[in-house]
Amino acid sequence: METEVLLAPITALEIVGDHLVAGEGPNIVIYTLEPDASQSARCCQQLLQNCNIHGIKQQQKPAPGAATLAVFGGKSLIIVELGHRNSCIHLTKPFPICELHDWIWDLQWLKGSTETSSCVALALGHNCVTLYDYIDQRILREVHCHEKCILYSAHLVGSSWDNLVLVAGTVFNQLVIWCAADPADDTGRIKPRSRISGHNGVIFSICYLESKSILASASDDRSLRLWGVGDLRAPPDHVPCLLVCYGHQSRVWSVRLLSDYIISIGEDSACLVWNYQGEIVHTFKGHKGRGLWAVAVDEARGWVFTGGADSGIRLWRLKRQHTNGSNLTQLNFPSAQRQGSPRAVKLVDVDHLLVMTDAGAVYAYDLTSKTWALVLEDTAYRSYSLLEISELSDGGILCAMGNLSGHVKIFPLSNPMQSKELKLFVGKVHCLSWASWPGQDPDTHSLFASGPAGVLLWLEASCCPLKGVTVVVKQCFLLPLCKHRWHTCITFLPQGKFLLCGDRRGSLMLFASKPALKLEKIPSGSSSDVFCLPGLDFPFGEEEPRAEAPVSLLFGLHGKLGVTSVACHDGFVYSTGRDSCYRQLRVQGQQLQVLRKQKPCKGLEWLEELRFGPNGGVFVLGFYAADFVLWSASSNEKLLCVPCGGGHRSWSYAHSLSTETFAYVKSGDVVVYRSRDAPAGQRILKESLHGRALTCVCHIGMLKSSRQELVSILATGSEDSVVNILTFGQQSRSVTHLTAIGDHISSVRALAVAESSTTQPETGTISAVLFSAGGRAQIECNRLQLRPSHDSISGTVCQLVHVASHRLDEQWDRMKNRHKLIKMDPETRYMSIAILEDTVDAELPGPLLFLAAACSDGSVRLFLLLERAQKLWLVAESFHHQHCVLKVQTFAFSVSGQGRRHFLSSAATDGRIAFWDITTTIGRVAEAVKAAGKEMTPLALEAPVLTISAHSCGVNSLHVQERTDGHFLVASGSDDGSISLCGIDVNAKNTTAQAAVSVDGIHVLRKFSRVCAHAAHVTGVHVLHPDFLLSVSVDQRLTLWRLCEDGLSYVDSKFCHVADVAALECWKCGEQSYYSIICGQGLQVVRCTV
Repeated sequence: METEVLLAPITALEIVGDHLVAGEGPNIVIYTLEPDASQSARCCQQLLQNCNIHGIKQQQKPAPGAATLAVFGGKSLIIVELGHRNSCIHLTKPFPICELHDWIWDLQWLKGSTETSSCVALALGHNCVTLYDYIDQRILREVHCHEKCILYSAHLVGSSWDNLVLVAGTVFNQLVIWCAADPADDTGRIKPRSRISGHNGVIFSICYLESKSILASASDDRSLRLWGVGDLRAPPDHVPCLLVCYGHQSRVWSVRLLSDYIISIGEDSACLVWNYQGEIVHTFKGHKGRGLWAVAVDEARGWVFTGGADSGIRLWRLKRQHTNGSNLTQLNFPSAQRQGSPRAVKLVDVDHLLVMTDAGAVYAYDLTSKTWALVLEDTAYRSYSLLEISELSDGGILCAMGNLSGHVKIFPLSNPMQSKELKLFVGKVHCLSWASWPGQDPDTHSLFASGPAGVLLWLEASCCPLKGVTVVVKQCFLLPLCKHRWHTCITFLPQGKFLLCGDRRGSLMLFASKPALKLEKIPSGSSSDVFCLPGLDFPFGEEEPRAEAPVSLLFGLHGKLGVTSVACHDGFVYSTGRDSCYRQLRVQGQQLQVLRKQKPCKGLEWLEELRFGPNGGVFVLGFYAADFVLWSASSNEKLLCVPCGGGHRSWSYAHSLSTETFAYVKSGDVVVYRSRDAPAGQRILKESLHGRALTCVCHIGMLKSSRQELVSILATGSEDSVVNILTFGQQSRSVTHLTAIGDHISSVRALAVAESSTTQPETGTISAVLFSAGGRAQIECNRLQLRPSHDSISGTVCQLVHVASHRLDEQWDRMKNRHKLIKMDPETRYMSIAILEDTVDAELPGPLLFLAAACSDGSVRLFLLLERAQKLWLVAESFHHQHCVLKVQTFAFSVSGQGRRHFLSSAATDGRIAFWDITTTIGRVAEAVKAAGKEMTPLALEAPVLTISAHSCGVNSLHVQERTDGHFLVASGSDDGSISLCGIDVNAKNTTAQAAVSVDGIHVLRKFSRVCAHAAHVTGVHVLHPDFLLSVSVDQRLTLWRLCEDGLSYVDSKFCHVADVAALECWKCGEQSYYSIICGQGLQVVRCTV
């Protein structure tokens, strides 16, 4: 068994020249830091055996050359040399691994005497210091402190044994300072020179900055403390506490002292940069989940590297401009020379803005020269007015204003006197929006105006220096009936045949754009330069005119607070709303189809707009409580945060390559945030996997990427409520993230894929239905469409289409208490799911896809997916087990002349496995669907046909493998570390009343178990053809067994570097080879040959 890929928490980081050396599990991974280099790792090599790397220390050499590194973790230490050959990085191990008798907390390279030229000093876990010869692999000296205790942290200072000082963080929340060369007392131990108290929790990290004579400590009590220790070799009797810093939301794991800054990382996944006054200067957040475990700093280049429990590595710019309230500037609009108070603000570009006042005046402001200028004044637009601007191809600006009496005024900013005013409505102009119609003249832009009774007018405005503004009314649309009946955003699809519109009710709609070829002038008294459709009577009143209705409508898609933006990008449609989500859609056959729903981050409830970067980046503009936020959905990072007071005000945002500007109206004035250094964000050296522990993994299929590499498609679920879709390249031995599903509101516990329609060899694509289930009794169903692509980093692209979802609480709400058996428990979780394949009914348009679920409330439930109707129905259930059901598996057998029989096996916390024949239930459901075609009352599953007692406690893993002629092998693993095997026969022809335990078609052929197969819970078992079994346990052992007549025979075992192993998945990759994936606190792919 050989490890192909390991994704584990990053536990150590060290900068070596132009490279970053990372410790990931037992592996060293080297990344180049050159600006134009690929983000992929340049070198990966396993150095330690059965422990993780916790420290990397470089030996300082006077001459350039190969770097010598000391790598340690647990009780192991190895010395390696990092060199370059022909632009390639290579690691050599001149000495074997050293094994110590105690945990290594810190290491210090020593220099000076001949005796210590091949030695390092080691701080060990029981408060002792060892002088270790790594060449001869022997301990030369070992001294112990008088303070007998276990250490939580240690920091060695000094370049020789004579001046070596250890600062130890003890289990008693103290810092103990002692020197290794001090004489021992009568007990053979060295007395401490100083003890420092003050923390209310254990100390996890210590750092000493000799230039400032300051000692820093990070603790379990969420604080950083700075101590005025002076010279460590002669500390004062009482060490004063200089500073106490609270800023982390959880435990603080590590601290680093720089000349100007203090760097800390914590369990809250935040990297904080402090000044020496205790103020937070920068906050770096982007990692997922439960914490950052490693940090490295290059102060000269202003780089901070962080590695987390999410297996990700990120580079932050230390001197990046920080955004806070001090960057806000009031423009002091109120003045005797300016009329009214600001009502609306619009940025023309990063240096200029327009302000509309409640007196009907429009003013321009130059942010460079800081001067105001009156553009236009019209008292008809006082009190209520709208202002929208659009940039023409020559750089000119067209402005549009709307008022309470239905007037719309259009004028060029360069010459406001050439304005054109139209009386469009009898009542209020609710909204104005500019859009660009594909194929129209560059100096012409489309303006959309909403009025009473849901009327939406399409105006085309053009500007000529000689003729002024020309307006053409192209088309009239009618919005669907609702309370707030006006549009909020609009855009044309790329071909220009359809118009996409969002309204104040939260609906999304599609109109056919059919501008009339024949136009006529607006009659009687209006300008000769305004044309409209024949038959339109202006102004429009409260009566609905004859107008175009939407060809497709998604009513209330974004809730009742409205759609805030619509956009087209890369062949898809995107919409945002105040429901904290943005949606990806596509247009098929003149109909809008929702593909997926995304929530950028927790707390960002008001999404205003999406912007797309050149490299596939997605940026979200929105409001987090009272702050305006620019959020990077790609890097999971807040790029900008301006405390403006919230989105219920007029605001505008603009940016260029080097400048960004945000302006808003507050308290009768205009406030502007401006930065000359646009946020550079972060560089991701290694993508994050999940924010919390992985709970399940599923193999979807295999295809060839655009690079002709055979890749496996994987899905992983986690406690962070996210499902990731990944590719595993068999030749490159790399895992690449494709996309994520974030529809769950609680942890994801189980995954299942419909295998009958996955790989399509003729097209080289995969189309599969993926189910995910977990907490809050929630099931999500998505169709995955995967194909090779030259534009993707992985050579593969994945398109998600959301099919259906189901939640039990919503089910019982719809049933209106007609379900009398039980009430919904909000803590119900789906522990396992399995799909019933090949359930075909000739009278139905497509195959029936059934899903079986094991539930924590003691039930086994059966669901039916109708993909075309996008419905997932609960159709049957049983509470036979009366205990939490942990696992469920399905299998089928074709009986000659009787069709296909479907079976279900379920296992619970009492150690019993039940077998159900659900063929009759499936038939009854199919008949009900054909008869009624609507959701039915759930049926009661018939009693199990067979129940066996397999274990003494909970069954954590279950796998059913078909053998021959109706014989199946059932393998299970339990909390007690045992593995049970049971052979069953489901062939009804061979069942006799004398031999069978059950007369209903299943009887036991043989049953045996392996007691204490593992030292902990067995969380995964998988039967491999023909006579082998793989098992994995929380004891971090992946074991291969041979199936014998009367039991299991041990073949091989491998230590897994994934803690808290939760699941095992296997698939065949050769004649006698299998890939197996272990997931838990990370992900490990192992190739097994049988």
